Amino acid sequence: MDKVRDIILQVEDLKQDKKFEEAIKLIEQNLWSYSEDYRLYEELSDIFLYKGHLDKALKAINFSLELNQNSATGNYLKGFILLSKDKVTEAIEFLKKSNQLIGNNSEVLRNLWWAYTLAGESEKWISILKRALNLSPWDELITEDLWMALIGAGEINEGNTLLKKIWKKTKA
Repeated sequence: MDKVRDIILQVEDLKQDKKFEEAIKLIEQNLWSYSEDYRLYEELSDIFLYKGHLDKALKAINFSLELNQNSATGNYLKGFILLSKDKVTEAIEFLKKSNQLIGNNSEVLRNLWWAYTLAGESEKWISILKRALNLSPWDELITEDLWMALIGAGEINEGNTLLKKIWKKTKA
């Protein structure tokens, strides 16, 4: 039986109900018993990230990655945090590693595309967004990002076709 998994499920429920302080307390209460479980630090980082406390989120995720450098979630969170702190080159490395570890995760792919866009390399990474949209065809953020990327790359016809699909979805 995975006790930490049960704790994480409780934390996820609290996060969903926006009871972040209770979630933090639950994690802190269990860190004494499960201090070597990187997943608790990932949850803590995720809460701090949601609350906009980037430095605390980064500190928690760094500790998590010290315990397990091959966590796809940990690498994704660190990449996202670094991206939020305008450390684009560093963010790309962690997002790429997360993508290698988890593969075909639309949110990781979307953020990887955004990082490459900020690095000035958006056009060659349009395929990343196309793959993300194939994985999550109803994700409006990915659809809008791809539409903007296509238009920006001069792919007007393809962008307009996608725009028509967006319009049909909103009318349905």
